[in-house]
Amino acid sequence: MVNAPGGAAPVISAWTAVSPLGLRGADFTAALRSGRAAGRPLDPEEWSVPFREASLVPDFHIRQILGRKGTRSMDRATGLAVTAIRHLLTGEREHDEAERLPGVGEETGLALGTSTGSAQSIMDFTRDSLVGKKPFYVDPARFPNTVMNCAAGQSAIWHGLRGPNTTIAGGRATGLLALRYALRLQRAGRAQAVLCGAVEEFSSARAWLEWHARADEDSAAVLGEGAAVWLLEPDASAREHGRKGLAEVLGLEFGCAVDATQARTVLAEAIGRLLDRTGVTPGELSAVADSGAPGAEGEAERAALADALGGAEPPRITAADTVGDTCAAAAAFQIAAVLALAEREEIASGDTALVTTVDRDGVVGAALLRIR
Repeated sequence: MVNAPGGAAPVISAWTAVSPLGLRGADFTAALRSGRAAGRPLDPEEWSVPFREASLVPDFHIRQILGRKGTRSMDRATGLAVTAIRHLLTGEREHDEAERLPGVGEETGLALGTSTGSAQSIMDFTRDSLVGKKPFYVDPARFPNTVMNCAAGQSAIWHGLRGPNTTIAGGRATGLLALRYALRLQRAGRAQAVLCGAVEEFSSARAWLEWHARADEDSAAVLGEGAAVWLLEPDASAREHGRKGLAEVLGLEFGCAVDATQARTVLAEAIGRLLDRTGVTPGELSAVADSGAPGAEGEAERAALADALGGAEPPRITAADTVGDTCAAAAAFQIAAVLALAEREEIASGDTALVTTVDRDGVVGAALLRIR
């Protein structure tokens, strides 16, 4: 079980998502069960990429959304993260001057997942250093975009968050790893409230990196982008400030595999440990949110679920079917999907949902949530 100091059980009490389904969590919730994939054809005049379509956040223009101040050199990944956190902190109210969620002060922590940060920013800055009139003729304002913790750092600065600030990178498992880190911060007494989630951008650089990574795979997965974040806080704090806990984190388990074949066994064992430790049987699961990973990893994940759950077949939720392959943000969107369906009462209070992930670099993981 996951326990906080003093028995203050941590709960997820608010969430939002900036996704290919829209700029707000309400858009994500409304479209999740529509069966409509968010992939759209790419304009070859705008995108020099090896893919014909992608799932892009619609109408996402950083300066239009966040204003001109402080956004001249902001890259897409940072803009997505800052926007998602702003929506979460203001309860998705429309106006910039909307009051922040009560009880979420400057001491709030932030655990944000990413892949490498912005691959586009890294490659652009490196290219500028090589093709400029001299190697050091680069725009210094863009250098912060090249470091992995740019999105987390800029989000904290933008929103005045002075608590622990951490960047987590773990491929498709990133969202679950960020959640575990946030729980550790709380158990250690480092932060009472923690904003947690992950972000991924679509860019030419990422598209080409993914193209080469898939060179030996026959995968038609459409790349997606976005950010999903949630507020993790003690249940007593949520109730004190008028928030209903949406879900309780019962536990997490992780493992590491050398290839997809081993990933099947390692993930099945992780799921078994998680269910045994929390006292939940496969038949008691009301939903399974898998990663929908492309290629051999996805096949291993589905086989591991069949092995671990036996004959139980709880309803499957795959956010990737709708928002595309969001890589580092995948697990965060899986959690968002569970929360969205719980809000629509498609997962009832007291029910449990299993979230699983498999990454091509070998990390596998599982989380168990109980709807409040």
